[in-house]
Amino acid sequence: MKRIAYIDRDGTLIAEPDDFQIDAYEKIRFVPGMLDGLRALQDDGFVLVMVSNQDGLGTDAFPTEHFEGPHRLLMQLLESQGIRFKEVLIDPSLPAEQSPNRKPGVGMVLHHLRDRSIDLARSIVVGDRETDLEFARQLGAQGYRLGERFGWPDVVEAVLQRDRQASVRRETRETRIDVQLNLDRAQEPAVTTGLGFFDHMLEQLGKHSGIGLTLRCAGDTHIDEHHTVEDVALALGEALRQALADKRGVARYGQAEEPARDASSAVPVLLPMDEARVSACLDLSGRPYFVFEGAFPRERVGDLPTELVVHFFRSLSDAARLTLHLQVQGENAHHMVEGCFKAVARCLAQAKQRAGTGVPSTKGVL
Repeated sequence: MKRIAYIDRDGTLIAEPDDFQIDAYEKIRFVPGMLDGLRALQDDGFVLVMVSNQDGLGTDAFPTEHFEGPHRLLMQLLESQGIRFKEVLIDPSLPAEQSPNRKPGVGMVLHHLRDRSIDLARSIVVGDRETDLEFARQLGAQGYRLGERFGWPDVVEAVLQRDRQASVRRETRETRIDVQLNLDRAQEPAVTTGLGFFDHMLEQLGKHSGIGLTLRCAGDTHIDEHHTVEDVALALGEALRQALADKRGVARYGQAEEPARDASSAVPVLLPMDEARVSACLDLSGRPYFVFEGAFPRERVGDLPTELVVHFFRSLSDAARLTLHLQVQGENAHHMVEGCFKAVARCLAQAKQRAGTGVPSTKGVL
């Protein structure tokens, strides 16, 4: 889904003069850091849209021809630096007219509210007034207000380091699941599914991946465990997919391995769990695929059928759209299952890390 950066003009790109009208070339003064800021947002995948109130534009007090020259110069400068606005939306009304198009009203962007390809929750508004923040609230986007102590570098830092989060609710006739997930803020997992051993495994997944995980499931465990395990995997996978968004800047790959003693011996090895050994590797490829090798020596561990361990990871891979290879051997089924969850968690911890700004694929998308 597209993320939009709604950018105000006067006071945000161009310093606002005392008479609030940039109607002459000599009035143009660029806000410090705005070129680098716009370029950083664009490089991070934001689509740039300018949204500006221009009070009385087209009236005798503010002739259109006086506005157009300085505005064209601004746009030419931005384009010369590789910065391109997809849309320029300008409302010429006066405050007394109470036009729904005038910020903080959302009339100018109604077509965005109807466009389901736009992710407004991950979109942003950058401006210099309280009305810009109110505009952001009405859109459901995050607002940033420039001021004496908060400039363009602060906006970029806040946006690019913003926690990657998702909240998913999945309801069927068999289960009701709520998942809150934060890829960037580790916390003690809080999990309740009605299946004690499954809770313990999901806690391992959250703990060892460094992911903040809260998950609640009310399922038909009086029938059996299948629906709960499968639907939790699907909800968790969907939350991962949403939090990763377009996967811009992620490391992408993860492989479970023990820390090497030195660089010369940094070769992949198996993750041990007492006598059990697990190998896992993961790719946030956008292509769901799951490969499993191994056999558990008993049918259940606690209240969890071991056949559902494989089904859990397959469903997780499908919903998160990732590729996962998992291999396990051992004698103790508890150790083997727990090793699987810990190994996958370590893979996720590596793959989700921020490692740059672009999409890690020659295709340009994942």
